[in-house]
Amino acid sequence: MYGLLRGLRVVEGASFIAGPSCGLHLAQMGADVIRFDQIGGGPDFRRWPLAANGMSLYWEGLNKGKRSIAIDLGRPEGRELAVALATAPGDDGGVFLTNFPVGGFLSHKALAARRPDLITLRVMGWSDGSPAVDYTVNAAAGIPLMTGPADDPRPVNHVLPAWDLLAGAYGAFALVSGLLRRRETGNGAELRVSLSDIAATSLGHLGQVAEVVSGGDRPRMGNDLFGAFGRDFQCADGVRIIVVAITGRQWSSLVKALGLSEEIAALEGELGVSFARDEGLRFLHRERLFPMFERAILSRASTELGPAFDASGVTWGRYQSLHEAVSGDPRLFTDNPQFQSIDQPSGVDYPTAGPACRVEDDERGSPGVAPRLGQHSEQVLADVLNLGSGEIGRLFDEGIVA
Repeated sequence: MYGLLRGLRVVEGASFIAGPSCGLHLAQMGADVIRFDQIGGGPDFRRWPLAANGMSLYWEGLNKGKRSIAIDLGRPEGRELAVALATAPGDDGGVFLTNFPVGGFLSHKALAARRPDLITLRVMGWSDGSPAVDYTVNAAAGIPLMTGPADDPRPVNHVLPAWDLLAGAYGAFALVSGLLRRRETGNGAELRVSLSDIAATSLGHLGQVAEVVSGGDRPRMGNDLFGAFGRDFQCADGVRIIVVAITGRQWSSLVKALGLSEEIAALEGELGVSFARDEGLRFLHRERLFPMFERAILSRASTELGPAFDASGVTWGRYQSLHEAVSGDPRLFTDNPQFQSIDQPSGVDYPTAGPACRVEDDERGSPGVAPRLGQHSEQVLADVLNLGSGEIGRLFDEGIVA
């Protein structure tokens, strides 16, 4: 963790990925993130993958460094505690992160009546409030119909919840932006970040909305890189690699490393083009180019190609499983200072991720330990709501907190 947001208190009432990942980013930059859950755990508390002791490694990973209070949200007094936490006084507070519905007891309007300068960051599925998850938004946006083999019309779902992760990161940015405005004006705000808007705006920023308006849907093309040169290739030892050449330098380095300069020059002469000057031409003529590279790469083992590619500055990578990466790739895991081995409640010994940002000349702290559900209930009630021991004891005795 870093201390850039030290002194900021964020109350989080959220499940699944987008909301909790937003809180995780804030916590790993130093904010005091207090997460409230239903007693017994929310809808994501047992989500796979699970450790041998039954704890969700998914929940553990997304809630590192946060404090946890467990509340019976089905009872009026429990709901009142959640509202009181979100709107607790103090310059360090008044920040609420949630994916609860727009209406109801956690609506911004209801909360702002108690604290007008409240900043609410609300993560949503569809922007109109309809329910959605990353995978349904992705299907609606057309991505699975662009993905997969060219000769198979079935949609291909990806395993990375991109819109969830982007929404969490964008939400943290939006929340801090709201805080900067509050510092200047004293005004609160409800900031809504929906997965559908994240997907739609991202596709717009990448030019893909303009692309379909001007030319129709992008066809499926398997592993071919759209608009430039790139694809998977097999080496002589059976290892599959990906090679990418977008810039002219990347292209020239690749051609030289494989000894294909004469063949490429002959094809350029035949077609009247220069592949080094225009990456789009490499894409248009990829059916002529790929066989040359297939032969050259298949004739050499990956152990020979790798050093040659590295020496020439080729942009390439070896396909490997996540297990191989975690256990043997120093750039990603084994020698990456972003990760530390610390004791987590699951009891599983694994590299624990800290903040992705590297703050130069600032000491990197521990990535944080995930709380046990309700671990900080008594502490939060005393620190944030200033309740006395007698009142806290009553709440526990009556099962309103746990």
